[in-house]
Amino acid sequence: MDVRHYLAAWIENQEWQRAATDYNLAVVLLQVLLDNLDIQHSRFVQEESFLQQHNIRRYKQNFQKYLKDPCDLASTILWFLQKEKEILQSADLIKQVQLLQVEPEIMEISSQQDLERKMAGLRNELQCMEHTIVCLEEQQDEFDFKFQTHKMEAVANEAVNNAQIKNLQSLVNKLNECRKSTLSDLNKILDRAEDLIDILVKKELVEWQRRQQKSCIGAPDDVCLDQLEKWFTCVAVCLFQVREFLSKLEELVGKVSYENDPVKAQKPALQLRADTLLNNLLKSSFVVETQPSMPQGKGPLVLRTNVQFSAKTRLLVKFPELNHSMKVNVSKERESPQIKGYRRFNVLGTKTKALNMIESQSGGMVADFRHLTLKEQKSGGSGKGVSDIPLSVTEELHVIYFDTVFELKGLSVPLQASSLPVVIISNSSQQQSAWASVLWFNMLSQDPKDIKFFANCPAATWSQFGEMLSWQFLSATKLGLNDTQLEMIAYKIFGKQLTYDNCKVGWSKFSKENAPDTFWIWFDGILVMVKTFLEDLWRDGLIMGFVSKGKENSLLKKKQRGTFLLRFSDSVIGGITFSWVEITGTGEPYVKTVQPFTKDDLKQIPFQEIIRNFQILEADNIPENPLLYLYPNIPKEKAFGKYYSEKSGDDSPYIKYIKTKLMFVSKENTLETRPPMSSDMAQGEGLEAMNGMSGEAAEQDGNLHPLDSTMETQQSDPMLSDLVPQEDLLQFLNNPNLFPESSIFEYEPGMPDFTLQELNCLSP
Repeated sequence: MDVRHYLAAWIENQEWQRAATDYNLAVVLLQVLLDNLDIQHSRFVQEESFLQQHNIRRYKQNFQKYLKDPCDLASTILWFLQKEKEILQSADLIKQVQLLQVEPEIMEISSQQDLERKMAGLRNELQCMEHTIVCLEEQQDEFDFKFQTHKMEAVANEAVNNAQIKNLQSLVNKLNECRKSTLSDLNKILDRAEDLIDILVKKELVEWQRRQQKSCIGAPDDVCLDQLEKWFTCVAVCLFQVREFLSKLEELVGKVSYENDPVKAQKPALQLRADTLLNNLLKSSFVVETQPSMPQGKGPLVLRTNVQFSAKTRLLVKFPELNHSMKVNVSKERESPQIKGYRRFNVLGTKTKALNMIESQSGGMVADFRHLTLKEQKSGGSGKGVSDIPLSVTEELHVIYFDTVFELKGLSVPLQASSLPVVIISNSSQQQSAWASVLWFNMLSQDPKDIKFFANCPAATWSQFGEMLSWQFLSATKLGLNDTQLEMIAYKIFGKQLTYDNCKVGWSKFSKENAPDTFWIWFDGILVMVKTFLEDLWRDGLIMGFVSKGKENSLLKKKQRGTFLLRFSDSVIGGITFSWVEITGTGEPYVKTVQPFTKDDLKQIPFQEIIRNFQILEADNIPENPLLYLYPNIPKEKAFGKYYSEKSGDDSPYIKYIKTKLMFVSKENTLETRPPMSSDMAQGEGLEAMNGMSGEAAEQDGNLHPLDSTMETQQSDPMLSDLVPQEDLLQFLNNPNLFPESSIFEYEPGMPDFTLQELNCLSP
């Protein structure tokens, strides 16, 4: 049982059925078994496991009894393995499988374990082949010695001579069979290697490349290459061993050969196959581990001319003897696409580096380029092109190439790795649009070399689009968007739908150059604001964020007076506001909203201090903070208290700002209705129009408007009459006694109702 347990992988991967009738194979398997027991014994010595050392030593002695009849051992092991299968098959596996809930992570682990077993099987096959080659050489030496002796002795007795010839014939027949068996086993090893290469190159590497694409745009995917490196290296080492075995066979054939020698007939094809497999493996093993990026960029894959960027390549086949010997060169694409106006660039800086194991934390073979720049070529004939595809600067995709040559043990293979497509800008104002292109490409494209992607750009499903938006928050703040927030965004884009599964967002609706009110500009403005000023509040779940005004009303009106929530503005790019519940004299709830706060406000006062000190003037000009409970019912101090500054009231360092500027709040029915701003997004909620200092546009009936008109600039406040200078109003609110008989708030025909109590004197 111990031997079955410790050598399970090796035992299950051997051909015991053939060994039961093939003496030579049985001898090899028995010898490998004894060697494995020695290895296991050494492990127990290191672990100071004395009982197991004793047991393994005793087991080895027991197995040595089979040296006279190794086929008997093979038959015994075969019998046990067959009985194990029968026991497993007789179990009620179907019922167990039905009850088993297999998670994706478990499936992935199972897939990796299966790959590990195949790797172990390949290594064991090679270990057996090593012994086979040794046995073959010994067998050949025996035949050669007896044959040379026979030729030298010149036996006169014909009967003795015939007996010797018959014995030699028997030896050469066995040698021939052994050579055939060896060649057959080598072919099977190459079959195993080919199967593993298919899995590594067509599955594991492709999945890693896709994970890397997604990680570049914020996905939390694992892109560590250490495991892939182990697998690639293992298969490469095995193939180099096969090449050595073939060289050894050629050497043996040079000493002893005969008519219809199978080695002479089959060795060239095996050599070609081994070299082809090794070439395919090596060409796939050179990758870009870290994609091109600028130190101060918005993200990877956006490069600016004349600004340094970095990139890192890695060779997944790790041979320490190649450390510092392989030179990697960087260049731009050789043939630019024939597109009118498509720009061309030269790579400058340190363009050649050696693959080495020093610059990698894991000891991998890497070339880390840190001082590269791009310079645009003069536009000679670059303005001409066979295609008139209208691509903007930020829709142009470029690929950077890395070249090297793998040279080891007589094998020379040129290798090339290419970056994911990069967007090259010349001005920082293009960065936001360029990052939108990077997001769209890596969200949708499965072809990392498709530089004409934006010539025929596909739409994104809501599932893809929502996931990508969540990644932006996750990478910036360590907290992505929840299902409720994503549903609110979907409602904004598509309007009310039973399900958003079949909805799609087009590239032009997401981001298009020179369009000031695209979805991406609005969303990115929020993202930058949260990352810069509100990251802690966002991570603690205090900001509901993406809420329509209709939804906001329905949520708040069911709550007690003073309940408030925080949401992002639809009308002000990078703005955040809050709304709260008030109760009328008749006991009816209604919602008030404050004008959005932007980065200019948040630079002066932290948002939690605005919430803490926010006041409105109630009856008798008594300031009162209307914000009592964060939705759904968390006391404000409990939610925000840990973020407050130590000082409060008149001692607060922010009070000087709060006294110098007015903030207006009002009920929805006191605001003028203004046309919503335009957008080329899909139908859905319009971005809110901003009514001067009076706050966001009110929602008349709880429904959202499609984005179908142009965005307004800030208007003068309709509540402020031209007859009253705003300076006087400011003075009055800070000191009402200066205007004891003022009539500046008297009713004027055509003006909405407005009272002093609805003015907020606290502001950044």
